[in-house]
Amino acid sequence: MAAAADIRNRVPITVALMLATVMNSLDTTIANVALPHMQGAVSAAPDQISWVLTSYLIATAIMTPLSGWLSVRIGRKLMFMISIAGFTAASMLCGIATSLPEIVAFRLLQGLFGASLIPLSQAVVLDLYPPRQVGQVMALWGAAAILGPILGPGLGGWLTDNLSWRWVFYINLPIGILALTGVTLFMSGERQGKSRPFDFIGFAALTVMVGAFQLVLDRGPSQDWFSSREIWTETVIGLIGAYTFVTQTITAAQPFFHPALALDRNFVSCTVFGFFIGILLFSSMALLPPMMQQLMGYSALQSGLVSMPRGLGSFAAMFIVGRLIGRVDTRLILMTGLSLSAFALWQMTRFDLSMDSRPMIISGIIQGVGIGLIFVPLSTLAFATLAPHHRPEATSVYTLVRSLGASVGISIMEALWTQNTQVVHSTLAGRIVPGDPTVAASLPAMMNPANPAGLAALNGEITRQSAMVAYIDDFKVMLILTLAVMPLLLFMRTPALKPDMPHALVD
Repeated sequence: MAAAADIRNRVPITVALMLATVMNSLDTTIANVALPHMQGAVSAAPDQISWVLTSYLIATAIMTPLSGWLSVRIGRKLMFMISIAGFTAASMLCGIATSLPEIVAFRLLQGLFGASLIPLSQAVVLDLYPPRQVGQVMALWGAAAILGPILGPGLGGWLTDNLSWRWVFYINLPIGILALTGVTLFMSGERQGKSRPFDFIGFAALTVMVGAFQLVLDRGPSQDWFSSREIWTETVIGLIGAYTFVTQTITAAQPFFHPALALDRNFVSCTVFGFFIGILLFSSMALLPPMMQQLMGYSALQSGLVSMPRGLGSFAAMFIVGRLIGRVDTRLILMTGLSLSAFALWQMTRFDLSMDSRPMIISGIIQGVGIGLIFVPLSTLAFATLAPHHRPEATSVYTLVRSLGASVGISIMEALWTQNTQVVHSTLAGRIVPGDPTVAASLPAMMNPANPAGLAALNGEITRQSAMVAYIDDFKVMLILTLAVMPLLLFMRTPALKPDMPHALVD
């Protein structure tokens, strides 16, 4: 329950929390279009620059369960102040980074500090307003949360083209300072509450497991996978972490992951479902900007503008789905969303280097609508059959798994793209015989393999074609995954909606 002073100041507090929400949600997409420019600035390989995205997602996933416990332990106001100040400072450090290790480390800090901003701000807003106003306020808050993914690509592209990629991080400074000022001046510092016991052994084991396996995925392509001692070491460490986590969960009196959650059919199937949705959504957002900029000659702004309709599609779908929940079988809504996502991915498998932006915009809108039809119904269904006292813990686990899906998906798709590019390049290049007059006659004069300049131009075009084939192969894999998760809908139940059943506009 909110303090009387907070209720009197709820408008400025709400504004401050919405600013923090926008700042956090903006960072889920704003950096994507700047990745090719960052790659050149820090001399990173294509699979390495994706660590800028995965490090943020992993840190957010790991910190989310701990942030709720900390907010009770030290108080919401202090937790907000630390989170906003830390996120803002980490954004500045990302902007001044001069190497890949630096920017990855500072993105980790961003994720650690930013993990609590959206769930805590949602909880505070719900406490500030009477029940009759909650729907309107949450709609406004939800609009702020979705505003970042909508505006992020276009804003990131404009900043990158007109200033530099560093400004996709510097833009957080004024927003963060305003949000911090609002929280400091208007939110009351409530007394520390009694926090529930926290399983630090289970949390540490989970952190080790997730971190080690993510390193395997990120470092594998450059280290030739299991021919490397480093990859074997990280795999063994990850397995030890997994064993410790499972053992602690089974034997601890207060485990990090309550075993009752694993017995709820809806929660388990929706959580697994959410893992794959994280792969589909974030992998597409990570792959498309580099494809447009490096293969098709788009500027950062152009690629950002082409990416924006995806967010607009999700925004429109979320308003539609709010009217459908409770009137239409939730599984039918999810099936529709999956089918639209699958159709969009099928369209993406037909991309080619001679197309204009129209196919990317159309498939982006369709995929955005599909994802928008999935998020809210999925979160509603995940918690529908859980006991109320398990829901706070379940929310953390659900968010953690979905974030893991996003980071794992990006790493896997980047690794597949790197490997397939090399394989296709080798296959195509093997068919070119420099001394063959038939080959020379079938190629433009500027690509004549008989002279060094022509051979270099020909190799550049083969590399470009190989990269495009590898992107299409990634889209095919995502299409297969989308079709593969459809049977999970058969394991879900749609109970009658109850007054105490949580369903958020944005999860």
